[in-house]
Amino acid sequence: MDSSVAKKPPRRQEGRIILQFDYDCFYAQVAEHKDPALKSKPVGIKQKNILATCNYNARRRNVRKLMLVSEAKRICPDLVLVDGEDLTPFRDISKILFNFLRSHSWNGKAERLGFDEVFLDVTDIIDYNLTCLNRSSMADSFFYLSKKDPESGFPCDLSSIAGCVVGVTLDDVDPESPIYLRHLLGSHLAQYLRLRLEQDFGYTSTCGISTNKLLSKLVGSKNKPRNQTTLLAFTDDDIIGFVDGHKLRTIPGMGSKITHLLESHIMAREIDKDSGPFDSLVTAREARLHPNISPSFMESLLGGPGAERGIGARVWGFLHGVDPTEVKETNTVPTQISIEDTYKGLDTVPRITEELHKLSCSLIRRLRVDLVVSDSGSDLPGSRKWVARPRTLRLSIRSWPKSDASQSQSFSRVSRSGSLPNFVFDLKADIDEIAQQLVAEALLPLLRRLQNEKGQTWNLQLINICAANIVTGATDDRTGAGRDIAVMFKRQDEVLAPWRVASDATDEIAQEADIEQEGSVPEDLDSDISWEATDHSACTTCGHSIPSFALSAHLRYHELGE
Repeated sequence: MDSSVAKKPPRRQEGRIILQFDYDCFYAQVAEHKDPALKSKPVGIKQKNILATCNYNARRRNVRKLMLVSEAKRICPDLVLVDGEDLTPFRDISKILFNFLRSHSWNGKAERLGFDEVFLDVTDIIDYNLTCLNRSSMADSFFYLSKKDPESGFPCDLSSIAGCVVGVTLDDVDPESPIYLRHLLGSHLAQYLRLRLEQDFGYTSTCGISTNKLLSKLVGSKNKPRNQTTLLAFTDDDIIGFVDGHKLRTIPGMGSKITHLLESHIMAREIDKDSGPFDSLVTAREARLHPNISPSFMESLLGGPGAERGIGARVWGFLHGVDPTEVKETNTVPTQISIEDTYKGLDTVPRITEELHKLSCSLIRRLRVDLVVSDSGSDLPGSRKWVARPRTLRLSIRSWPKSDASQSQSFSRVSRSGSLPNFVFDLKADIDEIAQQLVAEALLPLLRRLQNEKGQTWNLQLINICAANIVTGATDDRTGAGRDIAVMFKRQDEVLAPWRVASDATDEIAQEADIEQEGSVPEDLDSDISWEATDHSACTTCGHSIPSFALSAHLRYHELGE
């Protein structure tokens, strides 16, 4: 490409205020909350032989998350290790904190990433409070959390931004500027929610305040832990100046594959990505100003099978601090809930039964957390009800290959499914008793169906139990009272699809793509897809929605100055 061709900056949208919350060392906080004596000690949460995370006491001793446990103990001999194999307590606390934050959303745009990160689009709340400002008494202000109840809210001092600030110098800011006032209000809402998280639930967090998801996440990492940072930026140059100094790998949405391809091209040498995580060497400024880097070039460099559609334009936007992605409205009801664990080799039915019982307890506990709510319509205090019910129980296993097996032997999961028994939905029954009954009456029969031959010996490497075909609107009575018929018709195809007849041969195929991987580390998800992929991409120059197949040509059109 001719270096003289102008590379137009993407179009920026400044109409939103996005808050990005990140709980401090979340796994470690959950452990410390359970055992307060750990707060003064270096603590590491281990999964298998890896540290999923560690607290700041450990980090001050040079322990880092994703270290091998053996290396961490060598660096810090008095490191207290807490088993993090069972994700249930982390998941339960994550949902409780998320529901609190989501309860303060007016537009429903609350998105959880992993267990420890939440985005809130609070634009409508900020806009309303902007109209209520008393400019003559900013130090004695009130932030409204409801349009209908004038007493719902909190007093605040709006004479200054709450927390830390990066970007332009405050001395150069017009205090009457709408952009400044929106960020000012956003900072005080963030501070209120953070303090509530700490005071009501005992969990500290960090927050970033800006106009899109990328910037709020990036600025939120500037002052950790237990702090918040607002990015004050009024022009394209202000935002670019903030993004420019960041290494590519630190920019949200720039996964390892994208970073590796871009840096290898910019540095004109292959970077060894097979030796493990590499240190990012190229800054956003170096990439943005490189003569060969443009939206259409990156589309050809980064595109291909499995790549996000319009990836070139999207990454070009990232380099300029532009991210039009919306905060998603989180679906309150999952499509399925599963629990799994891996083993060195379960070889007897009693051992398998014991593990099935443990997994069943976790599954039932999670069903109650995710699908049960308080019943405000009941005359009995403390009553609860199911907002949705799974219809299917699936057992999946994976076995270690036999020592004398050929290399072609399958190492995939095999599964069997059946109806989920109704006794699982008895909220008055003890979880342990339900689990025992579920194992005896449902899971062991499914396990016997997975037995290939009489007298087969087991050598299990993985067990997964899944509650699937979750139907919303299911109630405890037989009349179906309380169901939303509009929702029922809207989801008719989705609900009925799982009931199509399938042969046992089909059932044996492992549905790994649909099963939640319990052994993953949510704090360190590494994806090259930014926030979402769509069939159409918005041109970052003119703003028009362009079909993905035509995007490269459209970008070339702008680059040629047309």
